[in-house]
Amino acid sequence: MNARLENPTPPLVVRTEHLDPAAEAWISERCEFLVASPDDPTFESRAAEINGLVVRTYTEVNDALLDRLPMLKVVARAGVGVDNIDIAACRRRGIEVVHTPDANTQAVVEYVTSLLCDALRPRIFLTEAVDQDAWKEIRSEICGDSQMNEMTLGILGFGRIGRRVAEVAGAIGFTVRYHDLLDIDAAHRAGAEPVSLNRLFEESDVLTVHVDGRSSNHGLVDGTLLSLMKTDAILLNTSRGFIMNESALADWLAEHPAAQAVLDVHEKEPFTDDDPLIELPNAHLAPHLASRTRTAMANMSWVVEDLWGVLSGEQPKHPAPDPE
Repeated sequence: MNARLENPTPPLVVRTEHLDPAAEAWISERCEFLVASPDDPTFESRAAEINGLVVRTYTEVNDALLDRLPMLKVVARAGVGVDNIDIAACRRRGIEVVHTPDANTQAVVEYVTSLLCDALRPRIFLTEAVDQDAWKEIRSEICGDSQMNEMTLGILGFGRIGRRVAEVAGAIGFTVRYHDLLDIDAAHRAGAEPVSLNRLFEESDVLTVHVDGRSSNHGLVDGTLLSLMKTDAILLNTSRGFIMNESALADWLAEHPAAQAVLDVHEKEPFTDDDPLIELPNAHLAPHLASRTRTAMANMSWVVEDLWGVLSGEQPKHPAPDPE
């Protein structure tokens, strides 16, 4: 257990990744505030004094880092997932972990909706005038195969984002089905039908993944599940990269050229030239953009309020869930 702060000097808070300027100004008024990554000499020189740590996606908070921070009281994840934080290791040391569980829901749902439109409604924009023959040819070539109200959308994981996706998809006209580990009351299903995991993969024309980072979800979407999918199905993943068995997904896409995978997250970020998906024309790889709106980024940054509350002796408003 870390010793309680007893000196009158203000707490030292360090952020390792980006924060919204307003949130950064707010916390800077209340404590000593430093910007430094864990491999920065400045971080190392002040490590023994750090009381609060603000991270986003790419700072690994593990035993090795925690061993360097004997006075740490709270880790604040400016975001939803806490896959990069060893929560058990933190709590063994008496360190609280807080996050922003609903900060980016709207942004991710908008992004998923955009991906659906990209995948299902091909379109082109003209940069110059064309004659009538070219105009007719373009219009004959650009045509969606199906409308959304003729299709089944499957949702793997029915938390905050999954339920909002169900609301939007149902309003558009999709038949919506979902699978989740929890039994969700009918009043909170947004009209979606719960089904087994196998049935979800068998019946979905489009399947979007929104599961959490628990260890049992690593490699969840494997060759066995993929083999159940329709040969022209569309698979979207905006949750965690490690959910996908990428080798199995590459094999499935190569075998089924009419299928598509749209992946915003990846097992390794950034992915490298040896990624098995990068050369496949029906694999579309985005650089982790789902939560990238200014509003969502600002919402996530205000985790500093919870961080400051913990440093001030208050109970956290949004403690990270205990590991499964």
